[in-house]
Amino acid sequence: MVDEEGTKKVSASVKKNKQILEHAYHACADLIIRSFATKNSVENNMLIAYLGGTANVEEINEHVMKGLQSSNRPLDGLKALEQSVAITDTKKIHTFNDVFINIADGKPVLFAEGINTALSLGMSKWATRAVEDTQTEPVIRGAKEGFVESMQVNVTLLRKRIRTPRLKLKTLVIGDYSRTQVALLYIDGLCDPELLKEVKKRINGIHIDGVWDGGMVQEQIQDNQRSVFPQILTTERPDVVCASLLDGKCSLIFEGSPNTLILPTTFFAFMQSPEDYYVGYMISSLLRMLRFGFLLIALLAPAFYIAIVTFHQEMIPTTLIMAMTSMREQVPFPALVEALVMEITFEGLREAGVRLPRQVGQAISIVGALVIGQAAIQASLVSPAMVIIVSITAIASFMIPHYELSISVRILRFPLMIIAGVFGLIGVVLSVIAIIVHLASLRSFGLPYLEPLAPFKKHGAGDSIIRRRLQHQTIRPHLTGKTWNKYRRWKE
Repeated sequence: MVDEEGTKKVSASVKKNKQILEHAYHACADLIIRSFATKNSVENNMLIAYLGGTANVEEINEHVMKGLQSSNRPLDGLKALEQSVAITDTKKIHTFNDVFINIADGKPVLFAEGINTALSLGMSKWATRAVEDTQTEPVIRGAKEGFVESMQVNVTLLRKRIRTPRLKLKTLVIGDYSRTQVALLYIDGLCDPELLKEVKKRINGIHIDGVWDGGMVQEQIQDNQRSVFPQILTTERPDVVCASLLDGKCSLIFEGSPNTLILPTTFFAFMQSPEDYYVGYMISSLLRMLRFGFLLIALLAPAFYIAIVTFHQEMIPTTLIMAMTSMREQVPFPALVEALVMEITFEGLREAGVRLPRQVGQAISIVGALVIGQAAIQASLVSPAMVIIVSITAIASFMIPHYELSISVRILRFPLMIIAGVFGLIGVVLSVIAIIVHLASLRSFGLPYLEPLAPFKKHGAGDSIIRRRLQHQTIRPHLTGKTWNKYRRWKE
């Protein structure tokens, strides 16, 4: 019904415009339509419409209604109406389709008798939470500001850090019903025009009823949608977005979501923390190498244990194999079943801890792991060595800075354990090679996923596994994956 009404033009009759609004918004109790008369009119010759809770009612009463009711200026045209409204952010509207869009955006629409054009007033006022520290990407040193659900606030946080007119913003709309606003941000002169063209092309090709979070778009615009590895970086930190923009990347900010997408990205970006650049380069390099070491532990530790215990006992020292044999004497299950049961149980506890209220979630997950682990050992269902392996693996997975990559590693751990239980170390080694080949084949908007190591790029390799000193990071990469252009740092 709204689509049929949307094709109509705005009428010069206030009464007719009101009838169209009431017909289109039938059974919408939150639509507010207020008719009033100006000072020189006997009958109601003005009408303003907005949705309750989305517009600033105080400003409407003060700057619109009071101003028009007390003005002696005759409203003999659109120009006179604009001059009588004490609002700088106004927009002319000619069709009811635009009327419905502006009302949905929280902007009141003003109609006047004798004028076949309506005015959209920039007086939206959405409820949003205050800027606070992000819960998903905590840091010890660095800014404690995180994105919120307001796109305007999030853009302001970026403008506060990058104070140059070269920071550009283009607004896109996604969702046939939600009409979610998306801000595409980039720095002119640093971001490749081909990258921007490709991003717009993929976003405009999305056909969906509604978008509530960037993850719904991320799934549809990444290069390989069947890969378990994320190909677009997600963050809630303004400093991470600013650093990426200065690297020549672009960012997508969604109205109603604190999660911001950064693209393109590489595998090594998921292993980096913003805190790496706030401490010395030697400390950052050691921490990064530690993360990569624990990444291998989180991925391969259970598989290696299963393969060695099942097929390659000769690799274990004599004293250790005797101790492990005595521990496994009473366990009725093979190492593969033992590991799968423990890993699935721990993943269930971790998920339960996330879904429970914060006050009890962490306590339940910790106490549950301790109680279940100890009870399983006493019941001879698992060996103490397996509990140690699963615990070390869980701790190692927490070392990965970004949650999306951590999930990918946790998913791959299960097929690796099954392969280790069937084929031994040969299967594990072949699986690792297959994973590396898959990573090398991935692209993020044309950028090789393992760049700058595969293909090797000399200027970028110094900020991958280790961190180069900041004064030596003077080269920007070309982020379409075609060439490697040198962009010197821009100076005013």
